[in-house]
Amino acid sequence: MFSLQTMFGQGKQFYTLLEEAAQAALDAAVALHQMLREADRQPALDAFKLARLREREASNKISQALVDSFITPIEREDIEALGSALYKIPKQIEKFADRYALATRHLEHIDFAPRAAMLEQAAGVVLKMVKQLRHLKLEPMKALNDELRSIENEADRLMLELYRDIYSGRLDAQQMFLLKEFFEILEKAIDRCREAGVVAYEIVLKNS
Repeated sequence: MFSLQTMFGQGKQFYTLLEEAAQAALDAAVALHQMLREADRQPALDAFKLARLREREASNKISQALVDSFITPIEREDIEALGSALYKIPKQIEKFADRYALATRHLEHIDFAPRAAMLEQAAGVVLKMVKQLRHLKLEPMKALNDELRSIENEADRLMLELYRDIYSGRLDAQQMFLLKEFFEILEKAIDRCREAGVVAYEIVLKNS
């Protein structure tokens, strides 16, 4: 016999798909951090391609599920917004990896690993936030949102230090250009994590 309990129990697959997308974003960030810690080797890009492929698959499944499902556990617009925000994280990371692989010989003395570590932390917090959506509890989500904001603030502080290095006069024009370009890509990737976190936090605010 059909019941309201059965009807409102449907749609839980969206949580799983969003978690898969967040995990793919974290995997891309982990791969980037590992690549930059091993800067003496030629970068391998397979891990980034795989993460992007998994992200695209999750995104496509979310889009199809929204078409097929009558019931969703949270508003459709929120699912679409979070799915889109998560999709952009590994895309930005892959952009860095692809360009870094081409410019490695010009970046031998630049250590990107500390910033990549912050990106990995940010992506990890995003995954925790997405997993919290199943519970729609405000307090743990607020704590994670504060943690993500703290990471973003620290990344902004490091960017100011970067600009001091750029304009110090110690670098030639090519080094200045590359340093600025690559750190800004990393900064934007952290911003993408922050954007996804904001969407997740706002979902809980609306539904708690």
